Amino acid sequence: MNTNLFNPPYLYSSLTRISDLKLQPFDVVSLPRKQWETGDYVVGEVLSPVSPNATVELTNGRLASLLPGDRIIGAFGVRRATLEAVGEWQSIGEDGRMDNMTCAGLFGKVTSKSYLLPSITSLQYRGHVIRNHHKVCMKDFVPTISNIPYECPTIMIIGTSMSAGKTTAARIIIHQLKQLGLKVVAAKLTGAGRYRDVLSMGDAGADRIFDFVDVGLPSSVAAPEEFRVSVRQLLSMMAVENPDVAVVEAGASPLEPYNGSVVLEELKDQICFTVLCASDPYAVVGVCQGFGFMPDLITGIATSTSSGVELVEKLTGLKALTLSEPSALLSLTQLLQDKLLDKIKSQVLTGCF
Repeated sequence: MNTNLFNPPYLYSSLTRISDLKLQPFDVVSLPRKQWETGDYVVGEVLSPVSPNATVELTNGRLASLLPGDRIIGAFGVRRATLEAVGEWQSIGEDGRMDNMTCAGLFGKVTSKSYLLPSITSLQYRGHVIRNHHKVCMKDFVPTISNIPYECPTIMIIGTSMSAGKTTAARIIIHQLKQLGLKVVAAKLTGAGRYRDVLSMGDAGADRIFDFVDVGLPSSVAAPEEFRVSVRQLLSMMAVENPDVAVVEAGASPLEPYNGSVVLEELKDQICFTVLCASDPYAVVGVCQGFGFMPDLITGIATSTSSGVELVEKLTGLKALTLSEPSALLSLTQLLQDKLLDKIKSQVLTGCF
């Protein structure tokens, strides 16, 4: 048994940001497979060869370059990305070889990978993080919070797939809401652990940022009812902030196995504005038909040009905007105003719009 005081320096991935691992000593012990679970904090040693672009996301969101022999602390989890990688810790073999499935320290064995994705960093399992003869897990650092009703007017951002422009849309919407003088909380409720998306929401002006890592989940791939419990806990955390409005992103799309449908069910009574970010115009039709809903606004990669906007509106009859263009911001602000009027307290709106 080796304490962290005598081991080489560790790289603490962003999945450890809710923990005290940097501050308090721990041991690293190899545990039998039957004791492994999702959310366990484990140590992986970077194996050769290492891509020149290989990085790990640290607790502050910065990307650190990797070298062979580096030891990363991450967490066991599951990933089901349609455009990047699929894998889970359950597929790790007897040899202990595993992968850093996202730069945030989501550890498992990749079983399927897009040819468009650069090489994934390979790791060797070196053991679990242990204290007082007990393994240390993400759930150990989730604060106890009362079940507070979530009654916040919510702007919901979903996509036809991953990498469809959701986070960009969230940043622009948050910026516009802050220009109106509103208190905004922002959250990414589904996806695979990665800090940069929610950090960018904070950069845009959100007063507080949250994601599923805050409730001890390395990704949102879980049994729906188990995930529902975690979502309610996270919504209670957001409700404590008493915001005027929440901007919520569901990573991937509602039809993917990240429990986006659970999020929509839990928030249905508070959603006052829905944004669909589309990868292409025809995907808009597929998601609307497949999930049975009509968004208030369509944006994302599909609306990158005026031709894309025209095709989306022709196919769906819905409003589409290229939010990166300054001329679209006035239309966006008017749409937000129209939808929020019924939800936000009239005294707040009086001073804002």
